[in-house]
Amino acid sequence: MKKFAIAPTLLAFSLVLITIWIAPANAAPKDGVHRVVIHVDDNDPKRMNMALNNAANVDAYYKAKAQQVEIEVVAYGPGLIMLHAAKSPVKKRITSFGQNFDNISFKACGNTHRKMSKKAGKKVVLLPQAKMVSSGVVHMIQRQEEGWSYIRP
Repeated sequence: MKKFAIAPTLLAFSLVLITIWIAPANAAPKDGVHRVVIHVDDNDPKRMNMALNNAANVDAYYKAKAQQVEIEVVAYGPGLIMLHAAKSPVKKRITSFGQNFDNISFKACGNTHRKMSKKAGKKVVLLPQAKMVSSGVVHMIQRQEEGWSYIRP
């Protein structure tokens, strides 16, 4: 008899856990704006292009649904080459994004930029679309704490 008495309690508890686990993933943003932070930390043109493809695809998806989305691409470590004015293998695409998307922005890690500039012996110039944050990792942590979705291509 106890076997059957425990089963409904266990089932109810399991349903509550599943609801708690699934609900945040399906929850709509309170202000109606979806927010996504995309992580780039590799000096790999394929990964950089994948991040840009992800950003463009997310934008297209929500625009097709007549919904707003805000997207930040955060580059740090070797990935900061993505935003390097003289070395970026995706410079043309980033320029195009800057001209065609007002909801997609690029954040450059200040820590990495400082180290890169020190190693170069001069201030490394970044693309004009790049906005500096003090720390790329901390910026992503803060965004996630604010409810932003995190993507790492």
